[in-house]
Amino acid sequence: MSEELKNLRDQIDAIDNELLQRVSKRAELAQQIGKIKKSGIIYRPEREAQILTRMQEQNRGPISNKQIKQLFIEIMSVCRALEKPMSVAYLGPSGTFSEDAALKRFGNAITTLACDSIDEVFRAVESDTANYGVVPVENSTEGAVSRTMDLLLQTSLIICGEIQLAIHQFLMAQQAGLSHIKKIYTHPQSFAQCHQWLRINLPQISDIAFVTSASNADAARQAAADEHGAAIASKRAAELFGLSICAENIEDDPKNTTRFLVIGKQMVDVSGKDKTSLIMSTNNHSGAIYKLLEPLAQYGVSMSRLESRPSRAGLWQYVFFVDIEGHQQDQNVAAALVELRNKAAFLKILGSYPAT
Repeated sequence: MSEELKNLRDQIDAIDNELLQRVSKRAELAQQIGKIKKSGIIYRPEREAQILTRMQEQNRGPISNKQIKQLFIEIMSVCRALEKPMSVAYLGPSGTFSEDAALKRFGNAITTLACDSIDEVFRAVESDTANYGVVPVENSTEGAVSRTMDLLLQTSLIICGEIQLAIHQFLMAQQAGLSHIKKIYTHPQSFAQCHQWLRINLPQISDIAFVTSASNADAARQAAADEHGAAIASKRAAELFGLSICAENIEDDPKNTTRFLVIGKQMVDVSGKDKTSLIMSTNNHSGAIYKLLEPLAQYGVSMSRLESRPSRAGLWQYVFFVDIEGHQQDQNVAAALVELRNKAAFLKILGSYPAT
C-alpha cells in the first residue's frame, strides 16, 4: 500500500470516528428533548423541513442535495425512534409505492403497518393503531385518487405533510423474456400509466389477459405463482417476490409522479415554506366560484390546485378541493380564510404543512 493511499484512509477513519461521536451526541440530545416534551409528539414536520432545507443550502458537494436530504432523514428517523417508537400505516402489502413514500418521508427506523385499503389507513390513524398514515392523493398522469379525497371530506384527521414520489414501473416475471407472457397482473392505475408502452412492446398483447390486482405488490405476488404471468410493479416488489425484471421504466410519461399525503392528528406549525389544503362549497348560482375564490386574489394568496368532487349530499352538488401557498397562521392567508368562511356554504381546513 502506498503512503499516499494509507494517509487518505487514515483521514477517512478519523472522520468516521468523529461522525460516530457527533451522531451519538445528536441522539443523546434528541433523548433529552423527548424527556422535556409534555405533548408526547415526536414528529415535528415543520422542524424537520427547516433542518433539511438548511442542510441542502449549506451543502457544497460532491454529495447531491437529494442524497444529503435522504441521509439526514435517516439520521432524524433513528433519533426519533430513541425518543419514542413511531408507527406509520400505508396501503399495503409490502412493496407498494405507498410503502416507498412512507420510508422516503419517515426513514427506516419506524414500524410500518400495511393496510388492505385506503379506508383502513384512515381507520388505523383514527383509532390510534398507527401514529400517522400515508395515502396517495393524485398522480401526474392519471389525476386524483378519488377514495382519498372522499375520506378527507369525512375524517377528523389533519394533513401533516406531503411526499412527491417519482413512479417508475417495471415489468417482471419468473423469467426475464417477454415471449412467454400470457397474463399480466396489474393495478388499474399502473396499467393506465404504461398502456402505450405495452401496446408497442408486446406484439402478443391482443392474446394477453390483464388481471386487476389490489396493489402493485399484490400483482407481483400473483405473478410469482404463475409461470406464464407477469406483473407491473416497483423494482422493490420484484426483489421481495424473487421475480426477474423483463423491462424497466415502462411508464409512458418519464416524469410520472404520485403525490402522497401524511395524515395524523396534530396541527403543524409554520416552517417558512408551507401549503394549506381546504375543502369548500358554494351555492349554485352564476359567478359563485369566482366570488368564492375572490378573497385569495384580494389577499395575494396563490392557489396551486382546484379540483371538484361530488359532495354526495345531493344530485349535482359539488365540493372543491383547494391547495394554497402559505400557512393558515400567515397574516394574508388567515385574512383570506376569514373572508372564505363568510362566503362559503361549507369550509373545512384540512391542514397546513411544509411544501415539498
